[in-house]
Amino acid sequence: MMPREAESGGLGEAGSADIVKVAATLVSAAVIIAALYYGQDILIPLAFAFLIGFALNPPVMWLRRGGVPKVISIIAVMTVVLVLLAGLFVVLGTQLRSLGEQLPTYQSTINSKFNDLKAQFKAPGIFDSALNAIASLQKEVEAVQGATAQRVEVVPAAGTQMQVALVWLGRALEPLATAGIVLVFVVLALLDRSDLRDRLLRILGGNLHRSTDAIEDAGRRISRYLLMQLVVNVTFALPLTLGLWLIGVPAAPLWGVVAAVLRFVPYVGALISAVFPLALAFAVDPGWHMMLWTLALIAGLELVSNNIVEPMLYGTSTGLSAISLIAAATFWTALWGPVGLILSTPLTVCLLVLGKTLPQLQFLDTLLGSVPALDPATRIYQRLLANDVEEAIEIAEGEIDTLSVVPFYDAVGIAVLRLASDDYGRQATAAHRLRVAEGMDALLEELREEHPAAVVTDSAPKVVCIGGKWEIDAIAAEMLAHALGLEGIPAQTRRVVHVTASSVARLDLDGAPVVCINYFSSEPDSAVRQFCRRLRQRWPELEIVVVLWMVPAEALANDARKDIGADEVATSIKEAIGRVRRMLPEVAGEPTEAEPPANDAERVAALHGTAFLDEALRDDLDAIAKRAADAFDVDVAMISAIDSDREVIIGRSKELSGFGRDEVGRPTLPRQAAICDYVVAGGETLIVADTERDARFTDNPVAKAWGLRFYAGAPLRTGDGHVLGALCILDRDARALEPRERQLLEKLAADIIETISRKDADRSSQQQAEGDAEASATIGQQVPK
Repeated sequence: MMPREAESGGLGEAGSADIVKVAATLVSAAVIIAALYYGQDILIPLAFAFLIGFALNPPVMWLRRGGVPKVISIIAVMTVVLVLLAGLFVVLGTQLRSLGEQLPTYQSTINSKFNDLKAQFKAPGIFDSALNAIASLQKEVEAVQGATAQRVEVVPAAGTQMQVALVWLGRALEPLATAGIVLVFVVLALLDRSDLRDRLLRILGGNLHRSTDAIEDAGRRISRYLLMQLVVNVTFALPLTLGLWLIGVPAAPLWGVVAAVLRFVPYVGALISAVFPLALAFAVDPGWHMMLWTLALIAGLELVSNNIVEPMLYGTSTGLSAISLIAAATFWTALWGPVGLILSTPLTVCLLVLGKTLPQLQFLDTLLGSVPALDPATRIYQRLLANDVEEAIEIAEGEIDTLSVVPFYDAVGIAVLRLASDDYGRQATAAHRLRVAEGMDALLEELREEHPAAVVTDSAPKVVCIGGKWEIDAIAAEMLAHALGLEGIPAQTRRVVHVTASSVARLDLDGAPVVCINYFSSEPDSAVRQFCRRLRQRWPELEIVVVLWMVPAEALANDARKDIGADEVATSIKEAIGRVRRMLPEVAGEPTEAEPPANDAERVAALHGTAFLDEALRDDLDAIAKRAADAFDVDVAMISAIDSDREVIIGRSKELSGFGRDEVGRPTLPRQAAICDYVVAGGETLIVADTERDARFTDNPVAKAWGLRFYAGAPLRTGDGHVLGALCILDRDARALEPRERQLLEKLAADIIETISRKDADRSSQQQAEGDAEASATIGQQVPK
């Protein structure tokens, strides 16, 4: 009894703690919302000031980079902004005054149109009887109310002229005071930008790197949003102004400016801006043509802007989902009114960045972010569990449109089977297991029909794929066979229930040179060893590839294949395809060595025409290599040039052994052994997460000699498009490279090209100077007689 009581008591305490936590969260949220609502008189000017500060900071920084002092830069930018605003108000005032003078002339047109509309609606209609009945009922109700109660209206006493003037003066000064406060806050924000950033970093606390990235991310997203919004509004306003002018609508520039300004208000701004030119077209033209042309113009521009311009420019600039944008607009409008609607997107972007930065607010990233809450593999797996095979197939087809079939199998399909394998003995019921198996069969059947593989023309396939033990193993074998077929390697599948001598004999592997055995077990050694022994007893010449889907790549030693009796071991579909190709040299496919580019001779000539091979560059390039090795925390960083028959290491982060040497003592390698040659051949950044798991580099002599597992190389591309070599980073541990890290590596490669270009310019200037000196000396010589 005691253990149960203790257990129940522990559960009760945990439940109480959860309730208290939820209650505290709700109370905190209520307090924050109340503070936002009651403090809006202070918070709204602050929000506007920081938003304008984000927009004005780039020109201020541009002036400061040009050597202009901070205060002068801010004064110059603010002066330009104020002058532009003043000029805009002058133009708008002129347009409004001109329009006001012409309005009385439109009165007759308006009266005439309204009279025509009244005449059309005055004719008897199908609703007249119902409307008359409602009107008579309303009169009877009013008569009863008048008989029982007398209406009293309190009319306030009229104020003096001074009081009325003060009221109107207060109403006029209120927005001016707010604008002044915003202006002061903007100037202070630009002046104390560094101090404000430091204080914000202190408030965020925790990891300084993460907080710095968060502030940069927020600034980048908001600045890009404002810039793209400005571009979209201008690209809408300019053709609108031109179109209204051609149609004949008065004050066309005015309505173009109004549209550009009001479109900063999400959702309703575009509708409000369309009302003015439509109303004026209605008033000006005695007919309906001008109004209809104006309506067609606005509708056409909206269609182009919403479906072409905005998707092309915005992209994922804010990182917010569509539903979160609408929800944020509703929330901030309810809290701060129309001003909240204008500020809703920037404020919500800040909340999104906080959700990405602070673990306590991670739910904001899930609620507001545009990134799907579940990865594609989890989405497909959940649809299969829910027996929604059609949607699972739809998700798979969407991913294939982006990845193609083989990468989809590697990145998503196998991941679905891993999820099923993890849940097999823990959470999955019999119904769930059956749904996943049947759903995957249907999905693979659909993919085979939509993306047919090469037809097997021989009497026997080149490769036979077999599931090791479980149903999931057999499904993985189906995926691998289809992937091999798509890569031009004829493959079939076989099923085996028990690994006995008789069952293995019935597999009918005569004529098949390669077998791929698939296992999802995390400890498959004994089962694999037994299966391989049975296969070799029956077919001694058979080559066996064992694909271990659940065993981490780093857990596989070089001799793992020998321990289990296999010829090769793979952990992914891409790796399995590569290893099968090595066993089948007659099958055309991806080359095992880098093929030189078509213009290789021209590229080599360009290499020798630069200062890249100049020994004087060694110190500069060594410094860049050292910086790259430190920044990426790798064992080695190298800067290499690919000559016609060799790789020359120009810069390196440390001294290298195991290389040949050129005439000036620089390390060299045969070109066919250089991994960097693949960068030159492909012309793009190459990332090899694990050389032991990539069939192209498994037997690479450099990787084996140094024990290298990771390689990433960025091309050194000249302005003429020639790839002279590569900046590469190498490490003894397998690892991945994030997209931002890849961009940094490519930026360092661009810095190297810039360094070479400067050296080329210096050499050209020196040669020119020497030539001029020689010419001068020649001119000054005495002419022989």
